[in-house]
Amino acid sequence: MEEIKLRKNKAVKRKVIFFLIDLVIVTISFLIFIWVKPATISRYLPNYINPFLLFTLVWLFVSLLLGKFDLLKALYSKDVIVPVIISNVTILTISTTLIYSFGAFDYSRLVVFGTILLATSLEIGLAYLYFAYRHPVLSLEFDESPKTTYYQTDKSFEVDETDKAQYVDTREQIKGIITNESSDAVYEFISKYIDVGNPNSLTLSTTTKFNIEQLPTGRFKKLINLHRINDLRYINKFFEAVNAKLPFGGYFVDNAETYVLRRERILKKYPPVINHIYYFFDFIFTRVFPKVLFLKKIYFFVTLGRNRVLSKAEVLGRVYSCGFECVDEKLIDGKLYFIARKIKEPAYDLNPSYGPLFKMRRVGKNGNLIGVYKFRTMHPYAEYLQDYLITKYGYSDIGKPANDFRLTPWGKFLRRYWLDELPQLINVAKGEMKLVGVRPLSQQYFDLYDDDFKKIRLKYRPGLVPPFYVDLPKTLDEIIDSERRYLEAYDKNPFKTDWNYFWKAF
Repeated sequence: MEEIKLRKNKAVKRKVIFFLIDLVIVTISFLIFIWVKPATISRYLPNYINPFLLFTLVWLFVSLLLGKFDLLKALYSKDVIVPVIISNVTILTISTTLIYSFGAFDYSRLVVFGTILLATSLEIGLAYLYFAYRHPVLSLEFDESPKTTYYQTDKSFEVDETDKAQYVDTREQIKGIITNESSDAVYEFISKYIDVGNPNSLTLSTTTKFNIEQLPTGRFKKLINLHRINDLRYINKFFEAVNAKLPFGGYFVDNAETYVLRRERILKKYPPVINHIYYFFDFIFTRVFPKVLFLKKIYFFVTLGRNRVLSKAEVLGRVYSCGFECVDEKLIDGKLYFIARKIKEPAYDLNPSYGPLFKMRRVGKNGNLIGVYKFRTMHPYAEYLQDYLITKYGYSDIGKPANDFRLTPWGKFLRRYWLDELPQLINVAKGEMKLVGVRPLSQQYFDLYDDDFKKIRLKYRPGLVPPFYVDLPKTLDEIIDSERRYLEAYDKNPFKTDWNYFWKAF
């Protein structure tokens, strides 16, 4: 009983906080539109203050009545957005009715409707960020669970001993199928890894996992699907079905049209000007609709999940999340073809990283792993590609994966101005980090440091503003020297050091 009472008290306190925040939002929105009016604030405020107080009472009463402040009960993002929209549409209706009923046409429509529109936008934004904070996506990049065992491919799968006399007819027939449906270049790429004439290899063109599930488990060691994955309704389910049918070390080949390739195709297909107009509406429908709560259902109702727009990062990320590794990839005839090899069971990720806010595991003080908050700057499923990128391209001068194609266009902007790191203020408030300090590192990057400096580094909390921004080191040795100088200065005078580094960084 005592626990239930405490929970209720906590819920009431949270509602009061949300109530006060909403009051501040409405007031700020009102003052902004008073300010943009051509006359002075001193002239407008006396005329609007009493109606605004009435408007505020209506706003807060309707918000309480329709459950706008019940954010703790939210399980999905729509649970925080829908009450805001319903409440504010109701408030708009009441306000409009009152204005017409009392003939109060002297009041500026810009102030009244602008206040409602701006306050609604701010409420939705803050409510969504609060939901993202309460339900952050935890990156799987550095899981605390033991590392998965990687099974080496049997040598007989890598180089098949083929009896030409026995399989030549089958091979030629399948070669014809591949070249007719795709091209000679596709066949050449596939044949580097797979002998299509071997009975252990299967070539098909399908968009349904039903056709995969009907295959005998373990019968085929190499599976080629010629149909692009953009037309698969449930991509991961399809990949998981393939994984279940292949043995460890088995190969899987498929292809996709990425959004970059899609844009190139559309711009080449139509005449100048028309092509850009067409692409604009294509972009809105295929890339904006699927990400907006209400429009998403319209998109999937119309398209049935076909002709989806995917990024290269999402394609390969899904491949890795479903238990494969990418052996090779190549752009052929406007599509991205990939050769994948089964190395483990699928992750069965029920919570892919689509949210605006997520957490990444980083090494904190005393070696404790902490969840560092960041704004999402990468494509969905990009977190699965960390090892792939490092293995293929290594690290850049600033200690991050080189040639990182996982970043979205807006993600590059956020990173350029460090805006993606602003949510780390949550970690600062929780005491896991401080404002200035050494950068919170992934376990993988931390392991590159020498053992002596690791022990020194673990004595301190990581910081939001690292010495890296002051010294701009290029190599790992320079990064370590930069952090060593900062920590030595910090030991002598903590406040002065952090103060100096903070202002030098900006």
